Amino acid sequence: MVPGAAGWCCLVLLFPACVAVHGLHIHDYLYFQVLSPGDIRYIFTATPAKDFGGIFHTRYEQIHLVPAEPPEACGELSNGFFIQDQIALVERGGCSFLSKTRVVQEHGGRAVIISDNAVDNDSFYVEMIQDSTQRTADIPALFLLGRDGYMIRRSLEQHGLPWAIISIPVNVTSIPTFELLQPPWTLW
Repeated sequence: MVPGAAGWCCLVLLFPACVAVHGLHIHDYLYFQVLSPGDIRYIFTATPAKDFGGIFHTRYEQIHLVPAEPPEACGELSNGFFIQDQIALVERGGCSFLSKTRVVQEHGGRAVIISDNAVDNDSFYVEMIQDSTQRTADIPALFLLGRDGYMIRRSLEQHGLPWAIISIPVNVTSIPTFELLQPPWTLW
């Protein structure tokens, strides 16, 4: 496995002809696995921002996925201390994708995962693009289906946990298809 965009994002090795929902190819996705809590121990699919943000230069075997407070992350975060050196989970809406990414970056986050605010969205990936302000962001920004974001947050609330533990990015080409544990609500 080679770190960087070519090794983690271009996952075409075993599935060169695989076209996913809405015309995206497997190399257009980035994968992460929730390790804890156990009831959502699945491999989730996300899409990287199209024209802003960084890439993963490191594989994090265990890092916290911290839901931002407030969830839309359009300004100061009340739990910003917990996001430092971790990955933030934020919700779409209220401000641009780039603004959310910059807020998380300013709080010391290593990356941001932005879930759709439509909790019934289990198949449509939104293309995250620059917001025309000429600002930049250096941390990776990923888009997550609304149903996935909702299920992660719901599990954390049910268990009274302040964060999930995840592994990111995950190279799915090294996992046999029958062992690829995807969330049952998003199987296609």
